[in-house]
Amino acid sequence: MARDNLVAESTPAQALRAIFCMVGGVALLSLNDGIVKVLVATYPVGQLLFLRSLFVIPWILLLAHFSGGLSTLRVSHVKGHALRAICVIASGFFFVTGLIYLPLADAIAITFTGPIFITAMAPLVLGERVGWRRWLAVLVGFLGVLVILRPGTAAMQWAMLLPLGAALASGMRDLITRRIASSETTVAVLFVTTTAVLVAGLLTFPLGWVPFRARDLWIFGLSSVIFTTAHYLMVEAFRNGEAALIAPFKYTSLVWGVLFGYLLFNHLPDGWTMLGAGIVVLAGLYIAHRERVRRKQQAAA
Repeated sequence: MARDNLVAESTPAQALRAIFCMVGGVALLSLNDGIVKVLVATYPVGQLLFLRSLFVIPWILLLAHFSGGLSTLRVSHVKGHALRAICVIASGFFFVTGLIYLPLADAIAITFTGPIFITAMAPLVLGERVGWRRWLAVLVGFLGVLVILRPGTAAMQWAMLLPLGAALASGMRDLITRRIASSETTVAVLFVTTTAVLVAGLLTFPLGWVPFRARDLWIFGLSSVIFTTAHYLMVEAFRNGEAALIAPFKYTSLVWGVLFGYLLFNHLPDGWTMLGAGIVVLAGLYIAHRERVRRKQQAAA
């Protein structure tokens, strides 16, 4: 696979590819989240993440084979990969644990704070200046989070903090992905991260695992294909389009989360959750808009 640099400004073809990759990636990831919610009722979180990674790695190696061989697994930004792996491990443990206690759509809605965390952390991680308009959007986004969480009411659950932690870790992951994607292949990014999650999951063995059920083999197999494809598409989206272009399309995961939550668990989110999610989405869309304006101004300067 070619080590294409991240494009400063996408061509129309690249932009369309990036959008399709992001929409397809989040749809598959939402479906996989539903499958994980089914499995986590049986398996401890660490064991589940270990087993999923074990099933995913062969597919990544197959991708490497058809993308240019094992040379595509070579990495040059070791520190970046290590930091990204830590973020993915934290995000995985937080989110999957949250699925034990929360409805699927609610957990996904809370993770919409990811782009807001990205904006808030951009000055520290990327040295990027964030104007007052985007800071205002960040505050509005966190107001939406408060609407979802409803602290001080009976609706508030401590478990809601878990997908919030996952969103923070995912935001860091995306910032790091933007920094290393120009020098690393998509396959290498997937392989390093998945291997790290596998090792982290294995370390939970002393905490107690349960016997593997043979009838779950096909479920893990299906989940591994969906998970690998989803993350491949999302890394490709960042490779082909600017973050400001593709970020709004991540919010289509709410539609998929509601759909799969209803089909798999017969659950629909309440009005407050949808209202809060709507506020967070609007804040995220405005942040993406201001990012595009900023890039155009920089290009014209």
